[in-house]
Amino acid sequence: MPAIISVHCQTPPYRVSQREVVDSVKSLFKDDYADLERYLKVFENANIDQRYFSAPLKWFSTERSFQEKNDRFIREACRLGVAAINKCLSDPRFLKRKIQPGEISAIIFIFSSGLATPTIEARIMNLLPFSPHTVRLPLWGLGCAGGTAGIARACDYCLAHPERSVLVLSVELCSLTFQHQDKSKSNLVGTSLFADGAACVLVAGDQSPLLKLSILRSVPWILGSQSALKPHSEDVMGWEIKNEGFYVVFSKSIPFVIKNWLRPTVEQFLACHRLQLERCQHWIVHPGGQKVLEAYSVALGIPLSRLSAAQHVLKNYGNMSSATVLFVLDHFLRQEIEWGDYGLMTALGPGFSSEMVLLQWQEGRERA
Repeated sequence: MPAIISVHCQTPPYRVSQREVVDSVKSLFKDDYADLERYLKVFENANIDQRYFSAPLKWFSTERSFQEKNDRFIREACRLGVAAINKCLSDPRFLKRKIQPGEISAIIFIFSSGLATPTIEARIMNLLPFSPHTVRLPLWGLGCAGGTAGIARACDYCLAHPERSVLVLSVELCSLTFQHQDKSKSNLVGTSLFADGAACVLVAGDQSPLLKLSILRSVPWILGSQSALKPHSEDVMGWEIKNEGFYVVFSKSIPFVIKNWLRPTVEQFLACHRLQLERCQHWIVHPGGQKVLEAYSVALGIPLSRLSAAQHVLKNYGNMSSATVLFVLDHFLRQEIEWGDYGLMTALGPGFSSEMVLLQWQEGRERA
């Protein structure tokens, strides 16, 4: 089984409060809505105190071309990605020594909020001393489900190559998708939630020499994964890509879909591992929004208090698409979790789809 042995979360430099965002939206849309104050309640209901952006708030007051926004995405994604990788490979909370990029066999790069070919990990390989033979696996378009999917694909790779180690890097700059001319409710919802961030996770195969560098007594080992697609649900969540860039698609049915579709999907996955839902002590879920977390609570029959890590990330970082669930994972990796405990890592994304990874905390440095 592969194991997760290091995580680092990286935020861009511009921290903004929800109040500042509301004031900016009022200024931009004051002439476009007769009842703007009613629509602005979505910001109050988001349960977000602050977020981080890759540009100062005043940058968004001017309409930008798709090219200008995407150029900024490429530049800032490279900068954040380099920082996240460097710190993931050298974090003394998790590792005995700094790991060199050349010791990494593969990079799985996750993104959905910008476009780049060559993709960001190829550009980063020109900035850090990776081997030119490092396997590159860019994954685009999985949206909020991408972080969990990246861990699942890293597991697959390490099962095939147990002596190797993989970096899962997610960089999302969702704020750059903001559209001045979009007067839809979805645009306001996205503006109330979206934020920017990056996260890097180191996954090691069970024969990888990097396992011996873990200082954790208990590490999460990856037992398996599951992808699930709800048929004919393309219009629930995603992007419409137009001349001006990305236009967010959010259906008001998302909480309803979660409440009715998620639990059977989770139970089916756990049954494959001879587990029942009650055996999961830890819930590493993507906090798409407060209503999404409440829907998780109802669907899974667990109190919201069991989702406190996800609520903390939502309140302090907002929705960073694929990177968000990795911020929640970081919270659990920094805890002393009992051997034998199970955790379910799950996120929902366009399709409408779910990605799940089953973890079990077992011996760390002793086992390696």
